[in-house]
Amino acid sequence: MPANEGTRTYDAVIVGGGHNGLVAAAYLARAGRSVLVLERLDHTGGAAVSTRPFAGVDARLSRYSYLVSLLPQKIVRDLGLDFQVRARTISSYTPVERAGRPTGLLVGGGDLRTREAFARLTGSDREYEAWQRFYGMTGRLAERVFPTLTEPLPSRDELRRRVDDEEAWRNLFEEPIGVAVEDRFADDLVRGVVLTDALIGTFADAHEPSLAQNRCFLYHVIGGGTGAWDVPVGGMGALTDALAAAARDAGAVVATGHEAVRIETDGRTAEVTYRTSDGEGVAAARHVLVNASPQALAELTGDAPPTPAEGAQLKVNMLLKRLPKLRDQSVDPREAFAGTFHIAEGYTDLATAHAQAAAGVLPSAPPSEIYCHSLTDPTILGPDLVEQGYQTLTLFGLHTPARLFDPDNDAVRDELLKSTLAQLDAHLAEPLADCLATDADGRPCIEAKTPLDLERDLRLPGGNIFHRELAWPYAQEDTGRWGVETRHANVLLCGAGAVRGGGVSGVPGHNAAMAVLEGGGD
Repeated sequence: MPANEGTRTYDAVIVGGGHNGLVAAAYLARAGRSVLVLERLDHTGGAAVSTRPFAGVDARLSRYSYLVSLLPQKIVRDLGLDFQVRARTISSYTPVERAGRPTGLLVGGGDLRTREAFARLTGSDREYEAWQRFYGMTGRLAERVFPTLTEPLPSRDELRRRVDDEEAWRNLFEEPIGVAVEDRFADDLVRGVVLTDALIGTFADAHEPSLAQNRCFLYHVIGGGTGAWDVPVGGMGALTDALAAAARDAGAVVATGHEAVRIETDGRTAEVTYRTSDGEGVAAARHVLVNASPQALAELTGDAPPTPAEGAQLKVNMLLKRLPKLRDQSVDPREAFAGTFHIAEGYTDLATAHAQAAAGVLPSAPPSEIYCHSLTDPTILGPDLVEQGYQTLTLFGLHTPARLFDPDNDAVRDELLKSTLAQLDAHLAEPLADCLATDADGRPCIEAKTPLDLERDLRLPGGNIFHRELAWPYAQEDTGRWGVETRHANVLLCGAGAVRGGGVSGVPGHNAAMAVLEGGGD
């Protein structure tokens, strides 16, 4: 789309070609609306992309976002996406040393095997039975809450009636999640495994009064109506490639290398000024949908920006020549790494790490978890790598708020990475470094990203992967009907910062499109 061809008018201009913007574009174009997507980079996908980060190595990794749970099958069906996910054979493995010997907790492989794993670790069936009751409760809640994400926002009372379980409501919506964890479970390791879903990308204690950890936990257990987290076949880029194709096939114009720099609106019509390598241009629209952070939206419209929510995670991508052997020889590494591999995530470990980070120092035992996507989906590796036994590892570190990196991002990143991998090595029978592949230049295939790196690379304010603190999935005073509305009547927020945003879901994109279509000729 030439930058200097004069102002053209569209029914909708979408700022940002991440997955939510592409979902909105596809829905609106399929409904017969003229749509322009402006993406500043030379490719679509935002944070949900697959790349080859290691020079000369045929490994296409999900670089910033990894697993799929919150993407409704309704969106996949409605848009006719050529996209699939694959279930992991194991839910999780958590290594630990007890009584001077290496052991761990393997969750998955069938109920009987999981029960036996709990009994070996804890000495009885009590924790397993508590686990079954607790996740039975969250499963029932997921069935009732997840379908509401693509509906107009219910009121708090409406959602409570829909949940129809006062114990579940109290545990997740009213009391800090630490209360339920401590009431239901006795084993420190089991407690920690449960709590981790409340802390992914969220810097909070189990008993945080704000309940930020509860909101994080809620979104991690309701996905798909089951709480399962699956591997995208072909990597996360397969999803955004399919969405871009669906939008284009429906008639949307997707313009990469076009950076929106200003939105002017009177509430009924709007003009979006954009910049390209050739100069500036203007696109007029009846609606503008912003697939960017609330801070970016404010900058575009000239409004006062909200305070950024601080990110608190370390992201590490690796390619291995082989999976490392474990000190716990009762578990096959191909099973241990097939699910979520928890490191230093006992309940006490997590509390200590949070307290240290809150005091301004790096955790002495940084908690993290690892996913090996190639065990579930080897198509992300070239045939030669598969034949040689190569595997990917993705590590997600917790309780590392952006403030810790302010003094010297590079130096602190190196220190944290070294400490984090040392926690993993403590449970391995061989150093991870011995298993790392090397790229075409002989460098180890490992890259780490701090919150400050994510802020720089992806324009995530504060490096927060959710764009803002996660919000309850019900209406509040200023949320609007769909949770995407702004103070400008014809400007909508369709990114992760919308209510019910966060994660790879497409929900804000769907809901922004529905808000436009619901308005009919407005």
